[in-house]
Amino acid sequence: MKWIEVIQLRATGCDKGLLKTELLKLANENDKITGKQMIMVYGRALVDTDYTIQIIHKTKNVEKNGSPLGLCLVSALKAFGLVNYSIWEALDNEKDEDIHIS
Repeated sequence: MKWIEVIQLRATGCDKGLLKTELLKLANENDKITGKQMIMVYGRALVDTDYTIQIIHKTKNVEKNGSPLGLCLVSALKAFGLVNYSIWEALDNEKDEDIHIS
């Protein structure tokens, strides 16, 4: 089953350079994360205060309340601004065989 956690951040009153560095560090440390998950970090085009982090999972069950990693990131990112958090489940999980997360 494939599902994702989407964390959206609108940074307010913080050092955007430091925040960007930390987000990139998170993305680059993706290799250290074990299991069937991958982290993607995006900055919004033309809006330097908006970021999205996607944690992509491929597990037997969807964690309806979120993964420990996702919940930890949400908590930590609140110090940088407004955070929106949601969990999305693939509609067609029959095609998971074609998805490879390394």
